[in-house]
Amino acid sequence: QVTAFMGAEGAAGIESMITKLEQLKGLIDQVHNQIRDPEKTTFVCVCIPEFLSIYETERLVQELSKSEIDTHNVVVNQVLFPDQDAEDLVDWYKDAKTGLPDKAQTLIGKTIARKRMQDRYIQQIFELYEDFHVTLMPLLDNEVRGVASIESFSSLLLHGSDEA
Repeated sequence: QVTAFMGAEGAAGIESMITKLEQLKGLIDQVHNQIRDPEKTTFVCVCIPEFLSIYETERLVQELSKSEIDTHNVVVNQVLFPDQDAEDLVDWYKDAKTGLPDKAQTLIGKTIARKRMQDRYIQQIFELYEDFHVTLMPLLDNEVRGVASIESFSSLLLHGSDEA
C-alpha cells in the first residue's frame, strides 16, 4: 500500500522530489534577491495619459514599493504632440480655421479636446511622480512592429526627437 501512495520508487522518489524542490527554492530565492537589488533590476512603468491607466500605474507602483522592487521611471505613451501644449494648438487653429471644411474643423476640434485631456493627466503624472524620471512618447503614425520600427522607437525613447 505504501508503494501505491509513494509511487513505484517509494522513499527514493520522495527524496528525489525533495531535492528538486530545494533546488527550485534556491533558484526562486536567487531571482527574488536579484529583483529586489536596484543595482541589477529596476521596473519601468508604462501608461497612457488617461484616468484608468494612471490609476493602474499607481497601484503597480505601490505594490512594487511594498515588495521593495525599484521603480523610478514612468513612460507615458501615445501622447499627442508632447512638445506642445493644447493652447499652442488652439492658437494655431484660430489662424488656420478659416477656410477649412467642416469635417476638418470637427477633427481638429476633437484633437484639441483630446490634447487638453492628455495635458491635464500628464500634469497629474508629473505631480504624482515628481521623484521619478518621466518620459513622454508621442503617438506614432504606425504600430511598432519589426526590427526597424523597434530600433526607431528605442532611439526615440532614449534620445527624444524634435519631430514629435
